[in-house]
Amino acid sequence: MEPVIRKSEFSFELPKGLIAQDPLADRSSSRLLLLDRKTGRIAHHGFREIAGFLRPGDCLVLNDTKVLPARLLGEKKDTGGRVEVLLLKRKEKDVWEALVKPGKKCRPGAELVFGGLLKARVLETAKEGGRLVSFQYEGVFEEVLGRLGEMPLPPYITHKLEDPNRYQTVYAKEEGSAAAPTAGLHFTEELLGQVREMGVQTAYVTLHVGLGTFRPVKAENILEHPMHAEAYQIRPEAAELINRAKAGGGRVVCVGTTSCRTVESAADGDGQVAAGCGETEIFIYPGYRFRVLDGLVTNFHLPQSTLLMLVSALAGRENVLRAYAEAVRERYRFFSFGDAMLVI
Repeated sequence: MEPVIRKSEFSFELPKGLIAQDPLADRSSSRLLLLDRKTGRIAHHGFREIAGFLRPGDCLVLNDTKVLPARLLGEKKDTGGRVEVLLLKRKEKDVWEALVKPGKKCRPGAELVFGGLLKARVLETAKEGGRLVSFQYEGVFEEVLGRLGEMPLPPYITHKLEDPNRYQTVYAKEEGSAAAPTAGLHFTEELLGQVREMGVQTAYVTLHVGLGTFRPVKAENILEHPMHAEAYQIRPEAAELINRAKAGGGRVVCVGTTSCRTVESAADGDGQVAAGCGETEIFIYPGYRFRVLDGLVTNFHLPQSTLLMLVSALAGRENVLRAYAEAVRERYRFFSFGDAMLVI
């Protein structure tokens, strides 16, 4: 008989008022729930205290991807009807896979215009209702996008983001994401400096976050859920720092599920991380044996999401759901602009 892990086992009740709509004025002033992955013990702290739970010789792994202002608002050339294009992945120089709304009115051949600076043609329908879109413009595409595009905030955030940089980590460098690696939003340069001063190494990897990470799990048996491929890169210096920490008895603590999925995808059976580029479709759920990861900094995730399943693989489903229930009782802030959790 085929194994079954039901998505309903990863449910919890979340009051709508706990969904954070705005970033805090100070990144590091968020709260931090500490979960002992072995005992299930829960403790409450401020995020600024995180250095106190790290040790000299540990390695903190951070995803330095940068979110593109990937949401374009324009109109159909022939009718003037409003359209929204959300860039997901560059396929060729000027051809992108994108989500287009309204999709039914943007069939192959449709021409779109954005602010007079950018034109596009829908080439073909892509998987799961997406579109391949070809762009025409003058100059550098990223500069045009910077003038016209908006930050692609998740649909559960309804407030306008006043400062687009607050949806970027302070170490964001490599452009290409459709969403932020939100666990990293809590770090300031000062806090990262404090971590380094105590002898913790910081290794930067890149995984460009696609919307597939946030697509709901539709299959009741989660083993039937298809993960979407996301591009990653691990540079030699990062691989060396991670491997050296493991060899020296230090812990590898990943900041965010994206950093976790990157290092686990690039590791061999002995837990050695290889430098290089690739795409990963890794789906981590309870029963997974971690090769590299020892600890995880993460935000609070949606019920029945693949992200919640990953955290449950590390600390145990019952421990994680008990911690989430405690977070709800203590009125922690949830999701992208919410509070953080350290599982270690």
